[in-house]
Amino acid sequence: MTSTADTHAAASGPSLDWDLIRRKTKSYFAHGLVLLLVAIMLLPLFYMVMMSFKTSTEIANDPLGLPASLYWGNYMEALSSMGYARSVLNSMGITVSVILVVVLAGAMAAYPLARLQNRVSRIIVMIMALGLATPNFVTITPIYVIFRDLGLLDSCLGIVLAFAALKLPLAVFFYTGFIAAIPVELEEAARLDNCNNWQVFWHVIRPLLAPVTATLSLFVMIMVWNDFIYPLLLLTDKDKLTVMIAVYKFVGNTGIDPTKLFPAAVLGSLPLLVMFAVFQRKIMAGATAGAVK
Repeated sequence: MTSTADTHAAASGPSLDWDLIRRKTKSYFAHGLVLLLVAIMLLPLFYMVMMSFKTSTEIANDPLGLPASLYWGNYMEALSSMGYARSVLNSMGITVSVILVVVLAGAMAAYPLARLQNRVSRIIVMIMALGLATPNFVTITPIYVIFRDLGLLDSCLGIVLAFAALKLPLAVFFYTGFIAAIPVELEEAARLDNCNNWQVFWHVIRPLLAPVTATLSLFVMIMVWNDFIYPLLLLTDKDKLTVMIAVYKFVGNTGIDPTKLFPAAVLGSLPLLVMFAVFQRKIMAGATAGAVK
């Protein structure tokens, strides 16, 4: 004989899982919000690319509209005017050199600071952290005067050393926290095998720094590539100028020519986007490798 409760449940049909519906609604809302924020952040990039394909007449008549056709003449004029290949090679050489110096010097400086848990090491780390908050305009005059006295103005070595000094506090801050989380037992086992301090750092600690090195390299690459102030201040030879300075050449004292400025801006950003796309998988793999360090 069927009970009254069973009859009522069968009549009402399958019950809704309101908890599941609530979780899915929150998930859809979060994904939609993220997509909206990404679209807002990509809007200036879309506008820059769209404007780079428009003629001067189209820009004057409809500055916010889509181009009637893809006009590649703007890019040809920008390439011939900005010395694109030379400026890109200069930026790539400076960026790679700065990354190598910052990664090596930062890791070597952070290793003893992370292992010497005393007041002096903590003060040094705090000073390095304060270096991250120092505005660039504060260091412009001291760096220029020092490099002028050392004869490093208008030299690739000078600009590399300047960028390395500015980004070194970031590297020390990154590496110190990461090295402090590495078990000391690994180093003790290496010393039992007669490894000295340098061998312990190079063969034990350095390979474990891959995750933070990938992240740090990405930050340094973006900051050095997009920096405008210090190349403008320290470099005067047109054969040594970076791509950002080459783009700035299209900004005049009385106005700008958008048919040249926007293509030059796209060309200046393109190598950075390509490098990020090529190394994106390694960067993400290095970042996730820290979980199984």
